[in-house]
Amino acid sequence: MNYTLNQLQIFLKIVKTQSVTKASEELHLTQPAVSIQLKNFQEQFDIPLTEVVGRKIYITDFGYEIAEAAENIINQVHAINYKTLAYKGQMAGKLKISIVSTGKYVMPYFLADFMKEHSGIELLMDVTNKSRVIESLENNEVDFALVSILPSKLNIEKLDLLQNKLYLVGNTDITIEKEDQEESFFENLPLIFREKGSGTRQTMVSFFERNAISVLNKMELTSNEAVKQALIAGLGYSIMPLIGIKSELSNNELQIIPVKGLPITTNWSLIWLKGKKHSPVAKAILNYIEKEKSNIVHDKFEWYEKY
Repeated sequence: MNYTLNQLQIFLKIVKTQSVTKASEELHLTQPAVSIQLKNFQEQFDIPLTEVVGRKIYITDFGYEIAEAAENIINQVHAINYKTLAYKGQMAGKLKISIVSTGKYVMPYFLADFMKEHSGIELLMDVTNKSRVIESLENNEVDFALVSILPSKLNIEKLDLLQNKLYLVGNTDITIEKEDQEESFFENLPLIFREKGSGTRQTMVSFFERNAISVLNKMELTSNEAVKQALIAGLGYSIMPLIGIKSELSNNELQIIPVKGLPITTNWSLIWLKGKKHSPVAKAILNYIEKEKSNIVHDKFEWYEKY
């Protein structure tokens, strides 16, 4: 057999995503390139690794066994690389973090200087919605998760990083004639929601339920970026985290609309399973963030404190 590490990695990604298309997207390769590598890899075995029924690919039992072996091989390759770096006195290993989508405006700033200092660390950061973040934490797939709403059914420990402020936001075409609008102001607004499973949506819905506000659900979108573009286009209004609209506020594309009861304030928190045995890399980043948190907030989020 003459398979390559690249083929092992591609096959493993196909098994995990159950799709050649999704695998190609996550690997940043073209679909034909992934299909060719899969074909070349399968030709080295007498037993099928996959089956195609209709337009869907299925992994055979033998394929799953090969995928498990491939993962072990790849992990051993990583271990060799890490040991080489460690022998030279450099910290090395993997750091796995799952963050909610708006957390992409927060987490990189708490990691940047540490990662620059320790180039031997491989960062795997999954940006997804709250439901998937909690699932990956519960399954012990990650070292840490970044959330703005703490999970109620998991026994966790946490480190608060930064306040999360949510305001009513719309484009700048509307003129607000009255300060501190009452909650009834919402009743005639076309509102844009995030998808179910989103922490922002959960906070928004909780606010309306807590204040017994009836609202008009104009539309539902699956990312904060999509919501921002809809707001800028004048399609409606939304309660959004301040952290994600810095540029739009500065460029006068969006405005904060003052309403009684807002902002809603929670915390961006780095969380992990209680009792988790951290790797040396995970311990190091946690110690670094605890030590440097105040400096990072002051240096990188000074604008944030003005609102």
